[in-house]
Amino acid sequence: MAIESGYILITPCKNEEKSLPELADSIINQTITPKLWLIVNDNSTDNSVKILRDIETKYSWVRVVASEGQKRDLSFHYAKIVRYGLSLSMNISSTEKISFEYIGLIDADMILEKNFFEKIIGRFEQDPRLGVASGSTAYFEADNLITEKGRDNLPIGGLRVWKRECLIETGVFPISYSADSVSNVLAVLHGWNTKKFEDIVGIQTRRTGSAEGLWKGYRTKGESDYYRDYHPIYVLFKFVKYTSTHPFYIGIAYMEGYIKGIVKIKKKISIPEVRQYYRKKHIEIGRYYAGKFKFKL
Repeated sequence: MAIESGYILITPCKNEEKSLPELADSIINQTITPKLWLIVNDNSTDNSVKILRDIETKYSWVRVVASEGQKRDLSFHYAKIVRYGLSLSMNISSTEKISFEYIGLIDADMILEKNFFEKIIGRFEQDPRLGVASGSTAYFEADNLITEKGRDNLPIGGLRVWKRECLIETGVFPISYSADSVSNVLAVLHGWNTKKFEDIVGIQTRRTGSAEGLWKGYRTKGESDYYRDYHPIYVLFKFVKYTSTHPFYIGIAYMEGYIKGIVKIKKKISIPEVRQYYRKKHIEIGRYYAGKFKFKL
């Protein structure tokens, strides 16, 4: 099927000199080239700046802009960088009359298969109400390629595409912990479908949450789940799940983050309908598993 709809793309980047060349190759060699690729350099201190400058010089559809960021941050800062990039890319497109129907967010530690965007845009065109979609991430552990698990209706963060109409309707990008997940919820609340496709793959050069170490990554997950008002029983289920997963300490890191939320963060996300959505979902999940357990008894 011929794909005619165009897309633009943003990538946040901080100290990614090792992964940038492979990411760039995978974007440049896509079967459908983006009409604009905006890379937000988040105050990199390594060789990323030179690599980005070389890419921008070589390709007219690549733009590199600087942020005012000072450190990598898995909570609000990342969301602010993404929102800035999304808003700026749409402003540039409007000013320069770049037409597009889809907008992608690809993190700098990804390597995409050659027809990633051709495949995912094709899925959008098959489903007019598909608002947010992602591929699935895989990473190498030793010599084994491991695909990260997740529900097929939950698009993941740095490997996603929005339909333009959906992104605008839901407010571009929320400033929140786990802003990608909140973006999914907002899409659903506005009547859009969300999907993660197992057969569309991006290889991640490191495991999710490991840029600052797994401990910090999973501690931030705990903080995020508190901030988004996850039901305490659901949090307990996640703790048990993580402590049963190698490396086993990630469960302790997760619970430390959740407790930090109670003691230090205290405030929660200010979008009531998102909080209600999470609570309702978690009660439904709890009833489902309680029913299965009762049946087994």
